[in-house]
Amino acid sequence: MATIGLRSSSNFQPATRLQESVSANLERRVLIWMGERTPAWINSDHLTILGFVAQLLTGATYALAGKNKLWLLAGIGFLALNWIGDSLDGTLARVRQQQRPRYGFYVDHMLDSIGAVALMGGLALSGYMSVTVATALLVLFLLLSIQSYLATYTLGEFRMSFWSFGPTELRILLAMGNLALFRWPRILHGHFRLFDIGGTIGGLGMSAMLVFFTTQNIRKLYLQERIR
Repeated sequence: MATIGLRSSSNFQPATRLQESVSANLERRVLIWMGERTPAWINSDHLTILGFVAQLLTGATYALAGKNKLWLLAGIGFLALNWIGDSLDGTLARVRQQQRPRYGFYVDHMLDSIGAVALMGGLALSGYMSVTVATALLVLFLLLSIQSYLATYTLGEFRMSFWSFGPTELRILLAMGNLALFRWPRILHGHFRLFDIGGTIGGLGMSAMLVFFTTQNIRKLYLQERIR
């Protein structure tokens, strides 16, 4: 069988991980503590599946919350399970010295992209966020992901957070938003959805991140490969 173009594990160099979020230091210590105490019968693949399924179920709870607000509480639980699965799988592999950098990177981030579609689709169906805002946030998330993956390939830097904000902070904001929806589903005299306002602010921030880091990386690459 031909293997032209296949990158083997022996010559693969993992990218530098850039994790500079507010919660990064505390989160790292907690995850190592959890990884060292995880039962032997649980492996990284189990945790990856847990995180993926939990994200799909979070999207489902948003869709169901349009009929019954109590699903918002279930959504917080699934966000917590998503954090455990999505954050602990890589830590567990490193603690046990069972890293699979190519497999882990590809599977984890492909599932993250599918999960993002499910999450934002659930929000769009919930009635708590307009379809327009949910779609815009999904597009911006995918563009930021593409930017990050291209930087990983071209610069050898995998950025896991932007301006001290990462996936854990996003989960915390969503959980807080779920609780706020019980009292303030609409704000400003009922004219605007709470999640539309929050989503618009988040979208503006994501747009600024996209422009900033794309410009920064283009400049780095230009200087490294300047035409003499």
